Amino acid sequence: MSTCPAGHESTATDYCDVCGLAMGAPAAAAAPADAPVDTSSCPNCSAANPPNALFCEACGYDFTTGSMPRPLTPPASAAPAEPAASANPSPPLTERWVAEIWIDPDWYADQESTDPLPSPGLPRVVRLENTSILIGRASRSRNITPDIDLSSDNGISRRHAQLTTDGTRWWVEDLGSSNGTYVGGNVGALPSTPVPVGQKQEVSDDDRIYVGAWTRIVVRRAAEGE
Repeated sequence: MSTCPAGHESTATDYCDVCGLAMGAPAAAAAPADAPVDTSSCPNCSAANPPNALFCEACGYDFTTGSMPRPLTPPASAAPAEPAASANPSPPLTERWVAEIWIDPDWYADQESTDPLPSPGLPRVVRLENTSILIGRASRSRNITPDIDLSSDNGISRRHAQLTTDGTRWWVEDLGSSNGTYVGGNVGALPSTPVPVGQKQEVSDDDRIYVGAWTRIVVRRAAEGE
């Protein structure tokens, strides 16, 4: 595991999978590893960005020039664009499945995170469209668009884990995340042993997937109307 110029531990060797900075940036520009996270907001969209970021990962605002990236305008004579194809190349699901995304206070307490816990409430339900599902945090700079986007949880890596299915059963695989992927049952103690990196673990009907500082994921068949 390497340390990026901003002091984050990263499994990636090109760009930090926490903040997106180039791993080879001069060390002099790096903030100390124990420095507090820069909470200044983007002048354009008010999103928080890590120290030394060159541009806002939420809207693309360029901090070095103080401007937004120039939009790409097609020529007036260009033919109408075709609808964008899905970024997920895996086969579509033939059955209806969803993932429930919960904010779990017990998992948060177990992780001892310094980030403030969002207000727990009803789960966010995400429809699963494909047989392979990426779990992670979105990044415009690295063109990462997870199927289950957990960008609000800073304990999640950009490419954190992968869900795969044969249409009936589901498996989860950790992709070398910084904080690991855990699978536990719906009763008993929270899981303490992460899924080994690169090894698929089956997720039973009553299992919960735990990632990041507070996120719990439940994969289930969609109910009527979902």
